[in-house]
Amino acid sequence: MSHAPSKSEVYFNVAADHLGLSPQMRTLLLMPERDVKVQCAIRMDNGEIGTFVGFRVQHDSARGPMKGGLRYHPEVDDDEVRTLAQLMTWKTAVVDLPYGGAKGGIAVDPRSLSKGELERLTRKFVDQIHDFVGPDSDIPAPDMGTNAQVMAWFMNQYQKHHGFQPACVTGKPLELHGCEGREEATGRGVVIIADRLFHKLGQSLAGKTVALQGFGNVGSFTAKFLYERGARVVAITDVRGGVKDPLGRGIDIPQLLEYARHNNGVQGFVGTEPLSNEDLFSQNVDLLIPAALGGQLTALTAPTVKAKYIVEAANDPTTPEADEIFAKNGVTVVPDILANAGGVTVSYFEWVQNRSVVHWPVDEIRAKLEIKMAAAFDAVWQIAQDKKVPLRTAAYILAIGRVAHATELAGVS
Repeated sequence: MSHAPSKSEVYFNVAADHLGLSPQMRTLLLMPERDVKVQCAIRMDNGEIGTFVGFRVQHDSARGPMKGGLRYHPEVDDDEVRTLAQLMTWKTAVVDLPYGGAKGGIAVDPRSLSKGELERLTRKFVDQIHDFVGPDSDIPAPDMGTNAQVMAWFMNQYQKHHGFQPACVTGKPLELHGCEGREEATGRGVVIIADRLFHKLGQSLAGKTVALQGFGNVGSFTAKFLYERGARVVAITDVRGGVKDPLGRGIDIPQLLEYARHNNGVQGFVGTEPLSNEDLFSQNVDLLIPAALGGQLTALTAPTVKAKYIVEAANDPTTPEADEIFAKNGVTVVPDILANAGGVTVSYFEWVQNRSVVHWPVDEIRAKLEIKMAAAFDAVWQIAQDKKVPLRTAAYILAIGRVAHATELAGVS
C-alpha cells in the first residue's frame, strides 16, 4: 500500500523532477542507510527501573560522515527522526559541508528527570549506539531538550569505549573542546541570510521592519544581530505572549534581552503593547522570521501575512499549502535548510578544530560563517533566477543535485 508523501518528500520530488532523477536514484536518496532503535534501561532515583526508547537514523553518507542533533522529547519517534535526518542531508549539502544527514533522540521529557537520571540515560544511550557513531561516521549535536552538558556526558562515555575523541560530538562546553560562537551561530546565520537577501534586491537590511516569532536561543540571537545591523524589530512573541512597538520605531533589543532574562519572557516590556501569536503574522512589516516551532505558517495563517519576505529560522515552519499561497501573493520565502544552517556550519568548524587539535578565535569563526552562508545563499539565488523557481525549490535542487552527483561518482558496489 503506498503512503502519502511527507512534506519533505513533496519538496524532494519537485526538485528531483527539475534534476531529471531516475526512480532508482530517488529511492536511493530517500531511504536511510541505517535506522537504529534501542532500549535504554536505567535505575531511577526511587530505585525503580525506568525504560526508554532511543533512536538514531543515519540517512546518507555520500558526501561524508553523517551529522545531526539528538533531541530528548516525549514525541520523538521513528517517523519524526527519519524526516529530520533527511532534512539534515539536504541542509549540509546546501551549505556545502562534507557531511550527510542523521538525527536521533530519546522519547522522554527531560524535565521529568533529575540531573543524575538524565546523565545515566545519556550514558546508557551511548553504550547502545557507540559502535554506529563517531568522528568518521556520524557526529551527534544538541537539539531540542539537550545541551552542552548532555554532549559532555556523551563524549565522556564514548571515550570510555574509543579513547580520546573530542570530535565524536559537537556543541560541547568550551572547557571540553567546544567552539566559540556555537551558541549564537544559528541566529547569526539567519541574519547573514536576511542581509544577503536585501543586498541581492539592491536594498539594505538596515531600516527594515521585522516581526519575529520565538525568543528562545535562535530568536533572541536573531533579534540581537538584526538590531546590530540596523533593522527595526517591531513585534516579537514567545511561548507566553508577545509585544509590539506601537510607534514602529523598533524595540530596544539589548534592553528587551535583559528584561526577558529576569521576567521569564517578553510580556510587559516597557513602551510596548501586548501582541498575540496569531496577530504577529498579520503585522505590516517588511520581513517575517518564524523562529519557534514547525508548522506555524499554514493555509489558515498564510493569507494574513503582510510581509513580502520570510526567512525561516525555525525547522519546517511552513506547510506546502502555505507555500502555494505565498507564491501567489508574491511573498519571497528563504527556506529553513538554508536560513538556519548557521548552527551546523559552526558545528562543522568545531569538528575541524577537534580533528586538527587547534583553536580558532571567535572573530575567525564569525568571518568563516559569513563567507560560508553568503556563498550558499548566492548559489541558491542563482538557481532560482536561472530556473525561475522559488528559493525553496532552488535550495533543494542544489542540495539533492550535490548528493546525487556524489552518489553517482562513488558508485554502488
